[in-house]
Amino acid sequence: MGLRLLAVTYDAPDPAPPARFWAGLLGREIVEDADGLLLPGSDTQAGLRFVASDTAKVARDRIHLHVTSDGAAGQDETVATALSLGGRHLDVGQLPEEGHIVLADPAGNELCVIEPGNRYLAGCGPLGELACDGTRAVGLFWSAALGWPLVWDQDEETAIQSPAGGTKVAWGGPPVAPRTGRDRQRLELVADRQTEIDRLVTLGATRLGTGGDGTILLADPDGNEFRVRKS
Repeated sequence: MGLRLLAVTYDAPDPAPPARFWAGLLGREIVEDADGLLLPGSDTQAGLRFVASDTAKVARDRIHLHVTSDGAAGQDETVATALSLGGRHLDVGQLPEEGHIVLADPAGNELCVIEPGNRYLAGCGPLGELACDGTRAVGLFWSAALGWPLVWDQDEETAIQSPAGGTKVAWGGPPVAPRTGRDRQRLELVADRQTEIDRLVTLGATRLGTGGDGTILLADPDGNEFRVRKS
């Protein structure tokens, strides 16, 4: 299949602080290009990109990241590292008995440091999951689009994962929060031929236009914008 997930792109008034935060937390290098600051991923870890934008954060993110840890000390160390890099604790209504710890990066993007012993994300790597707000239908769409099998499909919640393993992408099912404006986050993909764009439309994507750099702008069945670059 000639389509692959390159990165999750984040809009930020100043992309440098969140890029430095995530580079330090995940142990990655920052690559500056014409599109912003990229933290390249791998076959098993999703990339992250931060771009300058004045799009305001007006609600909770539709995508937040789950960072894994090894053992209780590992979770404490990961949280301490995140705080030293400019992160902060965040209250989103989590219960005291929940094992994960909710933080925000310097740009206010939510993340969870997952509790030790979490079997669901075992073996997924440091960036364990992209946790998305979305319906089961959109999970099925992305499974077909990327050729990634469903690894969770229960009670309207879905998750997919590359056959190579690594970062999972999950959708929490209804109720899905109403969209309050342009999304500050979007998936960025690479296609090696035009027929992949046509296939995405056949699967249920809506074509929105073409960027000045030739990037194809689309929306998935839930209306989430994403971008496809030709390799």
